[in-house]
Amino acid sequence: MAVECVKSPLRVVLADVNAEVVESWRAAFADTPEIEIHKGSILDQHVDAWVSPTNSRGRMDGGVDAVIKRHLGAGIQLRVQRAIRDQFGGSLPVGSAVCVPSGAVNPKFLISTPTMVQSVQNVSETLNVALACAAAFQAVHVQNEKEPGSVESVALVGMGAATGGVPPRVCANLMWTGYTLFNDYYFRDYDDLRKTIREQLDDIESRPEEERVRITPPESTGSRR
Repeated sequence: MAVECVKSPLRVVLADVNAEVVESWRAAFADTPEIEIHKGSILDQHVDAWVSPTNSRGRMDGGVDAVIKRHLGAGIQLRVQRAIRDQFGGSLPVGSAVCVPSGAVNPKFLISTPTMVQSVQNVSETLNVALACAAAFQAVHVQNEKEPGSVESVALVGMGAATGGVPPRVCANLMWTGYTLFNDYYFRDYDDLRKTIREQLDDIESRPEEERVRITPPESTGSRR
């Protein structure tokens, strides 16, 4: 069920070492000046939660995942995989996420959300970036519902833009879709989130690369608040 979201302050930082991704973000988020955009490592961002694109098994053996594991220590992978096992039976579907304590002061939490099933997979012809980004923000909702105010700031990288092979402009536009969905709605479960995104973005391949799509869950999917 999708519920209209009562907005609460959340500082959102987008950080990536890829200059093309950064410039694509600046174009996609031009009308959302509250978003902070930086060229550089996510490790330099002082926020409550980092978002790491992962695979369905939570194996942090490549890309940003590997960088974060080196920084936070091997225990972070164990916590991520334990959460995947406990909450999703050992395999995290694309369009879902887990939020675990990082074991550090900065950040307090790591949100892991898969952009791909396997550790290395081209997802440039999929909706995975929108699904992963929306799921990451959904995880913020879930964590704050469990512990109010525990995540007031979050940092994300270019989802799928490295290992996943997603073109920077497409990555930026799909991340904008995920962010606006977070601002507008809160889903009671990840199944409904995935269903809503897939239904409305099913024809995304036929649309211009520069087009942004704002998702509006049907009235029948839930009540407003």
